[in-house]
Amino acid sequence: MELQLEGKRAAVAAASAGLGLATARALAAEGVRVAICGRDADRVERAAAGLGHGAVPLVADVSTPDGATAFVDRARDALGGVDILVANAGGPPAGTFATTPLSAYLPALQLNLLSVVAMCQAAVPAMREQRWGRVLAITSVSVRQPIPNLILSNTARAGVTGFLKTLALEVAADGVTVNSVQPGLHATDRLKALHGGDTSAAAATIPARVVGDPADFGAVCAFLCSPHARFITGAAIPVEGGAYLGLQ
Repeated sequence: MELQLEGKRAAVAAASAGLGLATARALAAEGVRVAICGRDADRVERAAAGLGHGAVPLVADVSTPDGATAFVDRARDALGGVDILVANAGGPPAGTFATTPLSAYLPALQLNLLSVVAMCQAAVPAMREQRWGRVLAITSVSVRQPIPNLILSNTARAGVTGFLKTLALEVAADGVTVNSVQPGLHATDRLKALHGGDTSAAAATIPARVVGDPADFGAVCAFLCSPHARFITGAAIPVEGGAYLGLQ
């Protein structure tokens, strides 16, 4: 399917590796001009060079609202505008209710909730003015099915899902869609490292009996950013090989 994205401009956060990079790669392959960010200059520059298509590397830390806003502003300057925002960030530290102090919650909320709010505040007004835009957040299947020992991530990502649903309702009439994608286990470098290069044990926990291919995840994201997905908004879409067991 031709996604009709040629010439669009995308800011993809935390995209020097993992699912962010896979999403940026899928968009670039469709002719989107992409600006990506990461905290390590060498790493983000290598990632952008691998994307080709004039991808712009930006060193930015989106773990705070100020850093998140700065990334979108710099992407807009580099690209001449932002039609597509892919909000993404790493996860906060692991922990349970008993092991996680109250002081750990604010940094987690800044990382996975307030940074998304800040990126949207920086990008969405111009999308509304031009009557076209796509906001897509990469969250986690933990929003639907909380993951043990990840109380900070479970809490923050559920909050951002509520924010995105509300935003979607407010901007739907302006030609701007707002969605989130909830990944399960995918064959990223991080997952491979956690399993010593052998992800078979992880795959055994998934009904599909394989871990996800980041390229497939990126393709889902690219579709949601396309004109074909104009009637999908306010959705939180699991991409997890059947690991989520609920009915909704």
